[in-house]
Amino acid sequence: MAWVASWLNVGANALGRWLLAPLGVMPGWLSATVVAAVTGVGLLAVFKYTSDQRAIHRVRNDIDAHLPALKLFKDSARVALGAQGRVLWGAGRLFVLAVVPMLVMALPVTLLLGQLGLWYEARPLRVGEESVITLGLAGDAGSPWPAVVLDSKGAVDVTAGPVRIRSRREVCWNVIARRPGRHRLAFRVDDRVIIKELAIGDGFLPVSAERPGWDAASILMNPAEEPFRPGDPVRSIAVAYPDRSSWTSGTGTWLIYWFAVSMAAALCFRRTLDVKV
Repeated sequence: MAWVASWLNVGANALGRWLLAPLGVMPGWLSATVVAAVTGVGLLAVFKYTSDQRAIHRVRNDIDAHLPALKLFKDSARVALGAQGRVLWGAGRLFVLAVVPMLVMALPVTLLLGQLGLWYEARPLRVGEESVITLGLAGDAGSPWPAVVLDSKGAVDVTAGPVRIRSRREVCWNVIARRPGRHRLAFRVDDRVIIKELAIGDGFLPVSAERPGWDAASILMNPAEEPFRPGDPVRSIAVAYPDRSSWTSGTGTWLIYWFAVSMAAALCFRRTLDVKV
């Protein structure tokens, strides 16, 4: 699965760099709204062409036919319970009919959310701001420790470290951002050079908080950089970026906003696209 996730990210990153480039010049609230609305309409179209619209229409009509009985015959328990049962049966059939389109949409939505997370889940470091960089070494607790050196190339100043956390096989540095831009930090682990991206600046930039290890979930959540493979001396490198503060395009809340706006957009265009849901 890690191989599959890694190859999927190659295509997602290529498309993301092109399609999401305008996010860097738009206000966060506007870009989040536009992306969510376009996504909602796009997923609605996918639902239309991957679902059995005729079957959904028949089930909807069947549910609508039994709803009046709940009011007209509310004094008759037998009739009311029968109508409720048919309505619930129809709801279950709708759920089954939605399974195929939901499965079709699951993968592209996962890849899209991974790309959007690069923009909204954290913000770049500002010049003069402190952060912690954590490098996780491969191997178990008894494995020998390699020599680890950080070459910041002038992007950051190291104020503390390297600090070794032996119980977790981690090496940490406290750094201060010095030069704006997108940088490539070089870590020398014995005779290997390992690269990690670093974003510094005040603008709206995509941020790769972690270069992940060989795990499918971590690879999909951190798609920007090539994952470490089995046999590499390093299992992950993470930069503690600050949270992005915004309820529309900020850390944690952007996902809720994306979901709400995409659902609203889909509902607004449901009749226009003639989609039965």
